[in-house]
Amino acid sequence: MSMNTAFDILVIALSCLLGIFLLLLIYAISRVIKLVNSVRQLVAKGEQVIKSAESAAALLKRSAGPLGAIRVVAGIINSINKRKRG
Repeated sequence: MSMNTAFDILVIALSCLLGIFLLLLIYAISRVIKLVNSVRQLVAKGEQVIKSAESAAALLKRSAGPLGAIRVVAGIINSINKRKRG
């Protein structure tokens, strides 16, 4: 086996390995992109939950004042009156 033949075999083997690694890298990058998109969707849903929790807290804060009990009673009375009319 001459030096050129050994060199050619080595070049072919390394080219195949590099091709395999390139394919694996492309697959890994695509999976990372999918993961990042999933995380973005999860964060967006989390932000929506936080906004709804903030609005619920604001509602509780408004109704927790001295007039809160009156508002609750008035709401109950109004709902009862609507049921009787309807």
